[in-house]
Parts: sequence; C-alpha cells; structure tokens
Amino acid sequence: MAGLQGETIVAFPGRRPLQVAFTRIELNRILDLYGRMVAAGQWRDYAMDFTRDCASFAAFRRAAERPQSLIEKRPALRGKQGMWTLYGEHGQVLKRGHELTGVMAPIERRLLKAVGD
Repeated sequence: MAGLQGETIVAFPGRRPLQVAFTRIELNRILDLYGRMVAAGQWRDYAMDFTRDCASFAAFRRAAERPQSLIEKRPALRGKQGMWTLYGEHGQVLKRGHELTGVMAPIERRLLKAVGD
C-alpha cells in the first residue's frame, strides 16, 4: 500500500468527523515503538482513546498507574504548533511537532539508553 502514505480521513463535505483516529502508518509506528519498549522492560500496558477532538495513545509501566508517556494527535492544531504532542508521566509537555517521528524522538532516546545499559 505504498500509495496510502499521505492518507487522511475526510468527512462528508460540511460535516465534522465523529472521531479523530490514527492512520495505519501512524499506528504502525506507535505500536512498533511500544513493542520495542515492552521488549526493553520499560512498558507493560497501553490504552487508546478516540474522541471528536483528539486521538491518544497512553503507555503504562504498570496498569494501575498514570501513563508514563502519552502521544496525542489533535488535527485542529495542525496549522499552529503541530498536531502531535508528547506528554510525560506528570502531564508535562515533552515535545510538540508536525511530524510523529520527531515527537517520538525523546522516547526513542530513552529506549536506546535502556538497551545500552
């Protein structure tokens, strides 16, 4: 499916979509990172939430606590600071951007550090 790289979900003209979702490519990138973090022993569980305004992916160290990382997609912010945001464990914004790969970079660095130890 090489032709689907710029895919977007478009609502019927004049209507807002009922929910924001990740594209297949975005979800594959997120789940690939999640799998590597699980293999490194950093994460054990995840949750996804899809609302009218945003789609989010939360990764947990243990299921009974707040997420260690939260990746959020807000298309309404596409023209401003970027539709992607990475939140830390205490709700602080770690990174914002227009590209998912750049926003996931702090987690990638943490993974490289954990694997190198």
